[in-house]
Amino acid sequence: MIKEDIICAVSTASGMGAIAVIRLSGEGCIALVERIYKSPSGKQLQEVAANTVHFGQIVEKGEIVDEVLVTVFHAPHSFTGEESVEIACHGSVYIQQRLLKLLVDTGARLATPGEFTQRAFLNGKMDLSQAEAVADLIASSSAASHRMAISQMKGGFSAELMKLRAELLRITSLLELELDFSEEDVEFADRSELLRLAGNIEVLLERLCRSFSLGNVIKNGVPVAIVGNTNVGKSTLLNALLREEKAIVSDIAGTTRDVIEDTINLNGITFRFIDTAGIRTTSDEIENMGIERTFSKISQASVVLLLTDLQRGAESFEEYYCEVKKNLTDTAKLIIVLNKTDQVEDLLTPQETIRLFTSGEQIIPISARTGFNLEVLIHELTDVVNLNELNSSDVIVNNVRHYEALQHALSAIQRVHSGLQSDLSGEFISQDIRECLHYLGEITGEITTDEVLGNIFERFCIGK
Repeated sequence: MIKEDIICAVSTASGMGAIAVIRLSGEGCIALVERIYKSPSGKQLQEVAANTVHFGQIVEKGEIVDEVLVTVFHAPHSFTGEESVEIACHGSVYIQQRLLKLLVDTGARLATPGEFTQRAFLNGKMDLSQAEAVADLIASSSAASHRMAISQMKGGFSAELMKLRAELLRITSLLELELDFSEEDVEFADRSELLRLAGNIEVLLERLCRSFSLGNVIKNGVPVAIVGNTNVGKSTLLNALLREEKAIVSDIAGTTRDVIEDTINLNGITFRFIDTAGIRTTSDEIENMGIERTFSKISQASVVLLLTDLQRGAESFEEYYCEVKKNLTDTAKLIIVLNKTDQVEDLLTPQETIRLFTSGEQIIPISARTGFNLEVLIHELTDVVNLNELNSSDVIVNNVRHYEALQHALSAIQRVHSGLQSDLSGEFISQDIRECLHYLGEITGEITTDEVLGNIFERFCIGK
Protein backbone atom coordinates (compact mmCIF):
# COMPACT_ATOMS: atom_id res chain seq x y z
CA MET A 1 0.00 0.00 0.00
CA ILE A 2 1.33 3.46 -0.94
CA LYS A 3 0.78 5.78 2.02
CA GLU A 4 1.25 8.90 -0.14
CA ASP A 5 -1.84 7.83 -2.08
CA ILE A 6 -4.60 10.06 -0.65
CA ILE A 7 -8.15 8.76 -1.03
CA CYS A 8 -11.44 10.58 -0.55
CA ALA A 9 -15.15 9.71 -0.57
CA VAL A 10 -18.53 10.75 0.82
CA SER A 11 -19.04 8.54 3.89
CA THR A 12 -22.65 9.47 4.64
CA ALA A 13 -25.65 8.03 2.79
CA SER A 14 -26.10 9.07 -0.82
CA GLY A 15 -28.58 11.84 -1.60
CA MET A 16 -29.49 15.12 0.06
CA GLY A 17 -29.52 15.58 3.84
CA ALA A 18 -28.83 18.17 6.52
CA ILE A 19 -25.10 17.40 6.49
CA ALA A 20 -22.68 15.14 4.62
CA VAL A 21 -19.25 13.88 5.68
CA ILE A 22 -16.38 13.60 3.25
CA ARG A 23 -13.49 11.48 4.47
CA LEU A 24 -9.84 11.57 3.37
CA SER A 25 -7.00 9.23 4.34
CA GLY A 26 -3.34 9.00 3.45
CA GLU A 27 -0.10 10.75 4.26
CA GLY A 28 -0.35 14.45 3.34
CA CYS A 29 -4.16 14.66 3.38
CA ILE A 30 -4.12 17.39 6.08
CA ALA A 31 -1.82 19.53 3.92
CA LEU A 32 -4.04 18.83 0.91
CA VAL A 33 -7.17 20.08 2.71
CA GLU A 34 -5.18 23.06 3.99
CA ARG A 35 -4.85 24.29 0.39
CA ILE A 36 -8.64 24.71 0.02
CA TYR A 37 -9.52 25.51 3.67
CA LYS A 38 -9.69 28.97 5.21
CA SER A 39 -10.08 29.53 8.96
CA PRO A 40 -11.65 32.79 10.23
CA SER A 41 -8.87 32.98 12.84
CA GLY A 42 -6.10 32.12 10.38
CA LYS A 43 -5.55 28.75 12.07
CA GLN A 44 -3.41 26.24 10.14
CA LEU A 45 -4.74 22.66 10.10
CA GLN A 46 -1.23 21.19 10.10
CA GLU A 47 -0.52 22.91 13.42
CA VAL A 48 -3.69 21.96 15.31
CA ALA A 49 -3.89 19.14 17.86
CA ALA A 50 -5.04 15.68 16.78
CA ASN A 51 -8.68 14.66 17.22
CA THR A 52 -9.97 18.23 17.16
CA VAL A 53 -12.75 19.90 15.14
CA HIS A 54 -12.36 23.27 13.40
CA PHE A 55 -14.83 25.64 11.76
CA GLY A 56 -13.90 27.25 8.46
CA GLN A 57 -14.69 27.67 4.79
CA ILE A 58 -13.84 25.67 1.69
CA VAL A 59 -12.68 28.11 -0.97
CA GLU A 60 -12.12 27.58 -4.69
CA LYS A 61 -10.43 30.38 -6.66
CA GLY A 62 -11.54 32.95 -4.10
CA GLU A 63 -15.17 31.72 -4.07
CA ILE A 64 -16.66 30.22 -0.91
CA VAL A 65 -17.99 26.74 -1.70
CA ASP A 66 -19.34 25.99 1.79
CA GLU A 67 -18.89 26.54 5.50
CA VAL A 68 -17.63 23.34 7.06
CA LEU A 69 -16.34 21.58 10.18
CA VAL A 70 -13.00 19.84 9.67
CA THR A 71 -11.85 17.04 12.00
CA VAL A 72 -8.15 16.18 12.01
CA PHE A 73 -6.67 12.78 12.93
CA HIS A 74 -2.95 11.98 13.16
CA ALA A 75 -1.47 8.54 12.42
CA PRO A 76 -1.71 5.99 13.91
CA HIS A 77 -4.70 7.18 15.97
CA SER A 78 -7.36 7.11 13.27
CA PHE A 79 -9.80 4.57 11.81
CA THR A 80 -7.38 3.66 9.00
CA GLY A 81 -4.22 4.06 11.07
CA GLU A 82 -3.14 6.81 8.69
CA GLU A 83 -3.31 10.58 8.72
CA SER A 84 -7.00 11.36 8.13
CA VAL A 85 -9.42 14.25 7.71
CA GLU A 86 -13.22 14.40 7.83
CA ILE A 87 -15.05 17.36 6.33
CA ALA A 88 -18.65 17.89 7.52
CA CYS A 89 -20.40 20.06 4.92
CA HIS A 90 -24.01 20.92 4.13
CA GLY A 91 -25.86 17.97 2.61
CA SER A 92 -26.59 19.41 -0.84
CA VAL A 93 -25.67 16.86 -3.52
CA TYR A 94 -24.19 19.73 -5.56
CA ILE A 95 -21.92 20.74 -2.65
CA GLN A 96 -20.83 17.14 -2.07
CA GLN A 97 -19.91 16.61 -5.72
CA ARG A 98 -18.17 19.97 -6.00
CA LEU A 99 -16.07 19.28 -2.89
CA LEU A 100 -15.09 15.84 -4.20
CA LYS A 101 -14.07 17.31 -7.56
CA LEU A 102 -12.06 20.01 -5.78
CA LEU A 103 -10.26 17.41 -3.64
CA VAL A 104 -9.46 15.27 -6.70
CA ASP A 105 -8.21 18.34 -8.60
CA THR A 106 -6.01 19.16 -5.59
CA GLY A 107 -4.34 15.72 -5.60
CA ALA A 108 -6.58 13.11 -4.00
CA ARG A 109 -8.32 10.24 -5.78
CA LEU A 110 -11.75 8.71 -5.25
CA ALA A 111 -11.75 5.71 -2.89
CA THR A 112 -12.89 2.30 -4.06
CA PRO A 113 -15.60 0.38 -2.14
CA GLY A 114 -14.36 -0.58 1.33
CA GLU A 115 -10.94 0.99 0.82
CA PHE A 116 -10.92 2.86 4.16
CA THR A 117 -11.67 -0.37 6.06
CA GLN A 118 -9.17 -2.26 3.91
CA ARG A 119 -6.47 0.24 4.89
CA ALA A 120 -7.46 -0.21 8.55
CA PHE A 121 -6.93 -3.97 8.11
CA LEU A 122 -3.62 -3.58 6.23
CA ASN A 123 -2.35 -1.15 8.87
CA GLY A 124 -3.16 -3.57 11.69
CA LYS A 125 -6.04 -1.59 13.21
CA MET A 126 -8.31 -4.66 12.98
CA ASP A 127 -8.18 -8.20 11.69
CA LEU A 128 -10.17 -9.43 8.71
CA SER A 129 -13.09 -10.82 10.73
CA GLN A 130 -13.46 -7.44 12.49
CA ALA A 131 -13.30 -5.64 9.13
CA GLU A 132 -16.12 -7.81 7.81
CA ALA A 133 -18.12 -7.03 10.97
CA VAL A 134 -17.99 -3.34 9.98
CA ALA A 135 -20.04 -4.16 6.86
CA ASP A 136 -22.45 -6.24 8.97
CA LEU A 137 -22.86 -3.34 11.40
CA ILE A 138 -23.72 -0.94 8.58
CA ALA A 139 -26.24 -3.43 7.17
CA SER A 140 -27.77 -4.38 10.55
CA SER A 141 -31.55 -3.94 10.51
CA SER A 142 -32.49 -5.28 13.94
CA ALA A 143 -31.31 -5.15 17.54
CA ALA A 144 -30.13 -8.76 17.33
CA SER A 145 -28.04 -8.29 14.15
CA HIS A 146 -26.65 -5.04 15.59
CA ARG A 147 -25.52 -6.73 18.83
CA MET A 148 -23.95 -9.58 16.89
CA ALA A 149 -21.98 -7.22 14.61
CA ILE A 150 -20.82 -5.08 17.55
CA SER A 151 -19.59 -8.17 19.42
CA GLN A 152 -17.59 -9.33 16.41
CA MET A 153 -16.24 -5.86 15.61
CA LYS A 154 -15.00 -5.51 19.21
CA GLY A 155 -12.99 -8.67 18.68
CA GLY A 156 -15.06 -11.34 20.45
CA PHE A 157 -14.65 -13.81 17.59
CA SER A 158 -10.98 -12.90 17.12
CA ALA A 159 -10.30 -13.52 20.82
CA GLU A 160 -11.76 -17.04 20.53
CA LEU A 161 -9.57 -17.75 17.50
CA MET A 162 -6.47 -16.42 19.25
CA LYS A 163 -7.04 -18.87 22.13
CA LEU A 164 -7.40 -21.72 19.64
CA ARG A 165 -4.25 -20.76 17.76
CA ALA A 166 -2.26 -20.46 21.00
CA GLU A 167 -3.30 -23.97 22.06
CA LEU A 168 -2.57 -25.40 18.60
CA LEU A 169 0.86 -23.76 18.49
CA ARG A 170 1.62 -25.20 21.90
CA ILE A 171 0.78 -28.71 20.68
CA THR A 172 2.69 -28.48 17.43
CA SER A 173 5.78 -26.92 19.04
CA LEU A 174 6.08 -29.84 21.46
CA LEU A 175 5.56 -32.39 18.71
CA GLU A 176 8.08 -30.76 16.37
CA LEU A 177 10.60 -30.48 19.20
CA GLU A 178 10.34 -34.25 19.56
CA LEU A 179 11.05 -34.63 15.85
CA ASP A 180 14.27 -32.63 16.25
CA PHE A 181 15.44 -35.14 18.89
CA SER A 182 13.89 -38.23 17.29
CA GLU A 183 17.20 -40.14 17.28
CA GLU A 184 17.51 -39.72 21.04
CA ASP A 185 14.03 -41.13 21.68
CA VAL A 186 13.01 -38.16 23.86
CA GLU A 187 9.30 -37.43 24.48
CA PHE A 188 8.55 -33.77 25.23
CA ALA A 189 4.81 -34.02 24.73
CA ASP A 190 2.57 -35.90 27.14
CA ARG A 191 0.17 -37.68 24.74
CA SER A 192 -2.70 -37.73 27.27
CA GLU A 193 -2.34 -33.95 27.78
CA LEU A 194 -2.23 -33.34 24.01
CA LEU A 195 -5.31 -35.54 23.61
CA ARG A 196 -7.15 -33.44 26.20
CA LEU A 197 -6.15 -30.18 24.48
CA ALA A 198 -7.19 -31.48 21.04
CA GLY A 199 -10.53 -32.61 22.48
CA ASN A 200 -11.15 -29.15 23.98
CA ILE A 201 -10.34 -27.47 20.66
CA GLU A 202 -12.62 -29.87 18.80
CA VAL A 203 -15.51 -29.07 21.18
CA LEU A 204 -15.00 -25.32 20.73
CA LEU A 205 -14.85 -25.57 16.93
CA GLU A 206 -18.02 -27.68 16.92
CA ARG A 207 -19.79 -25.04 19.03
CA LEU A 208 -18.69 -22.26 16.67
CA CYS A 209 -19.91 -24.25 13.65
CA ARG A 210 -23.26 -24.97 15.32
CA SER A 211 -23.74 -21.28 16.13
CA PHE A 212 -23.80 -20.47 12.40
CA SER A 213 -27.42 -21.62 12.06
CA LEU A 214 -28.46 -18.99 14.64
CA GLY A 215 -26.09 -16.30 13.35
CA ASN A 216 -27.18 -16.74 9.75
CA VAL A 217 -30.90 -16.36 10.46
CA ILE A 218 -30.30 -13.33 12.69
CA LYS A 219 -28.22 -11.70 9.97
CA ASN A 220 -30.54 -12.48 7.05
CA GLY A 221 -33.90 -12.77 8.80
CA VAL A 222 -35.61 -15.83 10.26
CA PRO A 223 -37.50 -17.58 7.39
CA VAL A 224 -41.06 -18.41 8.52
CA ALA A 225 -43.27 -20.39 6.10
CA ILE A 226 -47.04 -20.02 6.51
CA VAL A 227 -48.59 -23.23 5.16
CA GLY A 228 -51.84 -25.15 5.26
CA ASN A 229 -54.90 -26.16 3.27
CA THR A 230 -56.67 -23.72 0.95
CA ASN A 231 -58.74 -20.95 2.55
CA VAL A 232 -57.48 -21.44 6.10
CA GLY A 233 -56.41 -17.78 6.34
CA LYS A 234 -52.71 -17.87 5.42
CA SER A 235 -52.80 -14.60 3.46
CA THR A 236 -54.95 -12.95 6.14
CA LEU A 237 -52.34 -13.95 8.76
CA LEU A 238 -49.50 -12.61 6.60
CA ASN A 239 -51.30 -9.27 6.25
CA ALA A 240 -51.99 -9.17 10.00
CA LEU A 241 -48.35 -9.83 10.90
CA LEU A 242 -47.04 -7.29 8.37
CA ARG A 243 -49.80 -4.79 9.24
CA GLU A 244 -50.47 -4.13 5.56
CA GLU A 245 -52.48 -5.63 2.69
CA LYS A 246 -49.58 -7.50 1.14
CA ALA A 247 -51.47 -10.54 -0.13
CA ILE A 248 -54.85 -10.79 -1.88
CA VAL A 249 -57.50 -12.33 0.38
CA SER A 250 -60.46 -14.15 -1.18
CA ASP A 251 -62.98 -16.87 -0.36
CA ILE A 252 -62.08 -18.53 -3.68
CA ALA A 253 -59.87 -21.57 -3.05
CA GLY A 254 -56.40 -21.43 -4.64
CA THR A 255 -56.16 -17.61 -4.74
CA THR A 256 -52.48 -17.70 -3.74
CA ARG A 257 -50.60 -19.54 -6.49
CA ASP A 258 -47.09 -18.24 -5.91
CA VAL A 259 -44.86 -17.48 -2.95
CA ILE A 260 -45.25 -14.01 -1.38
CA GLU A 261 -42.46 -12.81 0.97
CA ASP A 262 -41.86 -9.79 3.17
CA THR A 263 -39.85 -8.94 6.28
CA ILE A 264 -40.76 -7.29 9.57
CA ASN A 265 -38.90 -6.59 12.80
CA LEU A 266 -40.53 -8.22 15.85
CA ASN A 267 -39.01 -7.61 19.29
CA GLY A 268 -35.60 -6.80 17.82
CA ILE A 269 -35.49 -9.78 15.43
CA THR A 270 -36.01 -9.67 11.66
CA PHE A 271 -38.48 -12.28 10.41
CA ARG A 272 -38.97 -13.15 6.75
CA PHE A 273 -42.59 -14.32 6.39
CA ILE A 274 -43.46 -16.49 3.39
CA ASP A 275 -47.10 -16.92 2.33
CA THR A 276 -47.49 -20.10 0.28
CA ALA A 277 -50.05 -21.74 -1.99
CA GLY A 278 -52.67 -23.84 -0.21
CA ILE A 279 -51.97 -27.56 -0.05
CA ARG A 280 -54.62 -29.57 -1.87
CA THR A 281 -55.10 -31.98 -4.79
CA THR A 282 -55.88 -30.05 -7.96
CA SER A 283 -55.71 -30.47 -11.74
CA ASP A 284 -54.72 -26.82 -12.21
CA GLU A 285 -51.14 -26.91 -13.57
CA ILE A 286 -50.25 -23.40 -12.36
CA GLU A 287 -51.61 -24.06 -8.86
CA ASN A 288 -49.67 -27.34 -8.69
CA MET A 289 -46.48 -25.43 -9.47
CA GLY A 290 -47.29 -23.12 -6.55
CA ILE A 291 -47.86 -26.12 -4.25
CA GLU A 292 -44.47 -27.56 -5.27
CA ARG A 293 -42.91 -24.25 -4.24
CA THR A 294 -44.76 -24.49 -0.92
CA PHE A 295 -42.97 -27.73 -0.05
CA SER A 296 -39.68 -26.24 -1.23
CA LYS A 297 -40.14 -23.30 1.17
CA ILE A 298 -41.04 -25.66 4.03
CA SER A 299 -37.66 -27.38 3.61
CA GLN A 300 -35.88 -23.99 3.71
CA ALA A 301 -37.74 -22.49 6.69
CA SER A 302 -36.50 -22.20 10.27
CA VAL A 303 -40.11 -21.97 11.48
CA VAL A 304 -43.25 -23.37 9.86
CA LEU A 305 -46.69 -22.06 10.87
CA LEU A 306 -49.16 -24.81 9.95
CA LEU A 307 -52.64 -23.27 9.77
CA THR A 308 -55.96 -25.05 9.98
CA ASP A 309 -59.48 -23.67 9.81
CA LEU A 310 -61.45 -24.36 12.99
CA GLN A 311 -64.70 -24.22 11.02
CA ARG A 312 -63.67 -27.44 9.27
CA GLY A 313 -62.83 -29.19 12.54
CA ALA A 314 -60.05 -31.75 12.10
CA GLU A 315 -61.11 -32.64 8.55
CA SER A 316 -58.12 -33.44 6.32
CA PHE A 317 -55.69 -32.01 8.93
CA GLU A 318 -53.85 -35.29 9.51
CA GLU A 319 -53.06 -35.73 5.80
CA TYR A 320 -51.36 -32.40 5.22
CA TYR A 321 -49.79 -32.43 8.71
CA CYS A 322 -47.92 -35.61 7.70
CA GLU A 323 -46.92 -34.05 4.35
CA VAL A 324 -45.51 -30.97 6.08
CA LYS A 325 -43.63 -33.05 8.68
CA LYS A 326 -41.94 -35.04 5.90
CA ASN A 327 -40.50 -31.85 4.38
CA LEU A 328 -39.27 -30.23 7.62
CA THR A 329 -35.54 -30.06 8.34
CA ASP A 330 -34.25 -31.51 11.61
CA THR A 331 -33.68 -28.05 13.10
CA ALA A 332 -36.95 -26.42 11.96
CA LYS A 333 -39.68 -25.59 14.48
CA LEU A 334 -43.31 -26.45 13.66
CA ILE A 335 -46.10 -24.41 15.28
CA ILE A 336 -49.73 -25.42 14.68
CA VAL A 337 -52.04 -22.44 14.39
CA LEU A 338 -55.81 -22.87 14.78
CA ASN A 339 -57.33 -19.97 12.86
CA LYS A 340 -60.82 -18.41 12.73
CA THR A 341 -61.56 -18.69 16.47
CA ASP A 342 -64.01 -15.82 15.96
CA GLN A 343 -66.21 -18.11 13.85
CA VAL A 344 -66.60 -21.09 16.22
CA GLU A 345 -68.32 -21.39 19.60
CA ASP A 346 -66.30 -24.27 21.07
CA LEU A 347 -62.51 -24.32 20.67
CA LEU A 348 -61.94 -27.40 22.79
CA THR A 349 -63.29 -30.18 20.56
CA PRO A 350 -61.32 -29.46 17.34
CA GLN A 351 -58.25 -28.51 19.37
CA GLU A 352 -58.23 -31.81 21.26
CA THR A 353 -58.90 -33.79 18.07
CA ILE A 354 -55.98 -32.13 16.29
CA ARG A 355 -53.74 -32.77 19.30
CA LEU A 356 -54.29 -36.51 18.77
CA PHE A 357 -52.64 -36.32 15.33
CA THR A 358 -49.59 -34.28 16.41
CA SER A 359 -46.32 -35.20 18.07
CA GLY A 360 -46.24 -32.53 20.77
CA GLU A 361 -45.99 -29.31 18.74
CA GLN A 362 -47.15 -26.02 20.22
CA ILE A 363 -50.82 -25.35 19.31
CA ILE A 364 -51.97 -21.72 19.28
CA PRO A 365 -55.61 -20.69 18.57
CA ILE A 366 -55.86 -17.28 16.85
CA SER A 367 -58.07 -15.11 14.73
CA ALA A 368 -56.03 -13.54 11.93
CA ARG A 369 -59.06 -11.37 11.06
CA THR A 370 -59.64 -9.87 14.55
CA GLY A 371 -56.07 -10.14 15.85
CA PHE A 372 -57.00 -12.45 18.74
CA ASN A 373 -53.89 -14.13 20.24
CA LEU A 374 -51.52 -12.68 17.61
CA GLU A 375 -49.26 -11.41 20.41
CA VAL A 376 -49.04 -14.97 21.77
CA LEU A 377 -48.00 -16.20 18.34
CA ILE A 378 -45.38 -13.43 18.02
CA HIS A 379 -44.02 -14.25 21.48
CA GLU A 380 -43.67 -17.91 20.45
CA LEU A 381 -41.86 -16.88 17.26
CA THR A 382 -39.33 -14.71 19.10
CA ASP A 383 -38.72 -17.51 21.59
CA VAL A 384 -37.61 -19.73 18.71
CA VAL A 385 -34.56 -17.48 18.23
CA ASN A 386 -32.69 -17.99 21.48
CA LEU A 387 -31.35 -14.50 22.09
CA ASN A 388 -29.94 -15.67 25.42
CA GLU A 389 -27.11 -17.15 23.37
CA LEU A 390 -26.51 -13.76 21.80
CA ASN A 391 -26.55 -11.96 25.15
CA SER A 392 -24.01 -14.33 26.69
CA SER A 393 -20.27 -14.27 26.15
CA ASP A 394 -20.55 -17.02 23.52
CA VAL A 395 -19.47 -16.01 20.03
CA ILE A 396 -22.03 -16.39 17.22
CA VAL A 397 -20.72 -17.07 13.71
CA ASN A 398 -22.74 -15.36 10.96
CA ASN A 399 -20.35 -15.24 8.00
CA VAL A 400 -20.37 -18.02 5.37
CA ARG A 401 -16.63 -17.59 4.70
CA HIS A 402 -15.87 -18.01 8.40
CA TYR A 403 -18.18 -21.03 8.65
CA GLU A 404 -16.51 -22.81 5.73
CA ALA A 405 -13.04 -22.17 7.19
CA LEU A 406 -14.18 -23.42 10.61
CA GLN A 407 -15.57 -26.59 9.01
CA HIS A 408 -12.17 -27.28 7.41
CA ALA A 409 -10.40 -26.51 10.70
CA LEU A 410 -12.76 -28.88 12.53
CA SER A 411 -12.01 -31.70 10.07
CA ALA A 412 -8.28 -31.15 10.61
CA ILE A 413 -8.50 -31.18 14.43
CA GLN A 414 -10.64 -34.33 14.30
CA ARG A 415 -7.79 -35.99 12.40
CA VAL A 416 -5.38 -34.72 15.06
CA HIS A 417 -7.58 -36.18 17.80
CA SER A 418 -7.84 -39.50 15.97
CA GLY A 419 -4.09 -39.56 15.30
CA LEU A 420 -3.26 -38.99 18.95
CA GLN A 421 -5.65 -41.77 20.00
CA SER A 422 -4.02 -44.23 17.57
CA ASP A 423 -0.47 -43.10 18.55
CA LEU A 424 0.27 -41.81 15.03
CA SER A 425 3.71 -40.32 14.34
CA GLY A 426 4.09 -36.70 15.51
CA GLU A 427 5.11 -35.70 11.96
CA PHE A 428 1.66 -36.57 10.58
CA ILE A 429 -0.17 -35.02 13.52
CA SER A 430 1.81 -31.78 13.12
CA GLN A 431 0.78 -31.61 9.47
CA ASP A 432 -2.92 -31.71 10.44
CA ILE A 433 -2.34 -29.07 13.14
CA ARG A 434 -0.68 -26.78 10.59
CA GLU A 435 -3.70 -27.26 8.31
CA CYS A 436 -6.03 -26.29 11.18
CA LEU A 437 -3.88 -23.20 11.88
CA HIS A 438 -4.03 -22.30 8.18
CA TYR A 439 -7.83 -22.22 8.11
CA LEU A 440 -8.08 -20.22 11.34
CA GLY A 441 -5.55 -17.78 9.88
CA GLU A 442 -7.74 -17.38 6.80
CA ILE A 443 -10.55 -16.05 9.00
CA THR A 444 -8.48 -13.36 10.71
CA GLY A 445 -6.49 -12.48 7.58
CA GLU A 446 -3.10 -13.74 8.79
CA ILE A 447 -3.20 -15.98 5.72
CA THR A 448 -4.96 -14.41 2.75
CA THR A 449 -4.67 -13.46 -0.93
CA ASP A 450 -5.40 -10.33 -2.93
CA GLU A 451 -8.32 -12.16 -4.55
CA VAL A 452 -9.91 -12.91 -1.16
CA LEU A 453 -9.42 -9.32 -0.01
CA GLY A 454 -10.92 -8.03 -3.25
CA ASN A 455 -14.00 -10.23 -2.88
CA ILE A 456 -14.53 -9.08 0.71
CA PHE A 457 -14.03 -5.33 0.39
CA GLU A 458 -15.79 -4.85 -2.96
CA ARG A 459 -19.07 -5.57 -1.11
CA PHE A 460 -18.58 -2.53 1.14
CA CYS A 461 -20.11 0.83 0.35
CA ILE A 462 -17.85 3.59 -0.96
CA GLY A 463 -16.64 5.79 1.89
CA LYS A 464 -16.31 2.89 4.31
